[in-house]
Amino acid sequence: MYETIKEIGVTLGRIATILPLLLFVTLYMGKRAIGELPIFDFLIVLTLGAVVGADIADPNIHHLPTAAAIISLGVFQRLVSKWKISNRTIGKLITFEPTIVIYNGKLLDQNIKKIRYSIDNILQMLREKNVFDIAEVETAIIESNGSLSVLKKPGKNPVTVEDMNIPNKSSTITFPVIIEGNIYSTVLEQFHLNDEWLEQQLSALGIKDKKDVFYASINRHLQLQISLKNETTPNIPNIRH
Repeated sequence: MYETIKEIGVTLGRIATILPLLLFVTLYMGKRAIGELPIFDFLIVLTLGAVVGADIADPNIHHLPTAAAIISLGVFQRLVSKWKISNRTIGKLITFEPTIVIYNGKLLDQNIKKIRYSIDNILQMLREKNVFDIAEVETAIIESNGSLSVLKKPGKNPVTVEDMNIPNKSSTITFPVIIEGNIYSTVLEQFHLNDEWLEQQLSALGIKDKKDVFYASINRHLQLQISLKNETTPNIPNIRH
């Protein structure tokens, strides 16, 4: 019983001493390491969590080396951040390049698969940006930290009452009817349509096989928005850090 109480007391003492140190080191590392979490900073935070967790959970671990490890990791992160700013080559080696996933309203399936994202990931991130129709998107980019940046087409940006002296109209919303060659018949049924109607529309657009479609959506006006597999979109800008 005494040993148990002693171990609990040691654990509480370690929490009381290590967390303020961890807070200080995190503040020292800077807002960027907390807010953006590029890959290197993510690894540093992950390592800090492992070091602190082991120190708190195991009373047999010496406390002072843990404190030294935390301080060393914080200093190392600051040094690497300075190297990344002063030397772009180092920055490219320890982070991801931005990747264009939508261009001129078309999903770029090769780029999406290259970064191991799914269509659902992209659509969710668009909705979080208040975009419910990819036809409104000029360019969408997955940044090095995994976030999505969206540039809307010129006519699709929100218009204020002061801009046009009219109420702002709501954006359109689309629903998926084909994902990677598979037809979503339940969505078509909601619009009182069927697979035959969809295949006729594809044929009219020169698409002979639904398997060639990477993503297709429909809006309330029964208009289709289609992105083909291996979509060839000319003049895609080359975005680099």
